Amino acid sequence: MARINGIEEATDGMTLSELLEKKGYSKRFIAVECNGQIVPKTLYDSYEIQREDQIEIVQFVGGG
Repeated sequence: MARINGIEEATDGMTLSELLEKKGYSKRFIAVECNGQIVPKTLYDSYEIQREDQIEIVQFVGGG
């Protein structure tokens, strides 16, 4: 199980893209950090989540 935004979740064999789709995130307005490193959007499709990964998903919102 990986830790996603502080919560343990089953992610066996899942890529970052699959996780983001499952959670309803738009890739356009987010940043993903895995184990303290920002993951480039170009790697979302190929990055397979590992058991002990610590993933933070940050969503950008506009406002004024």
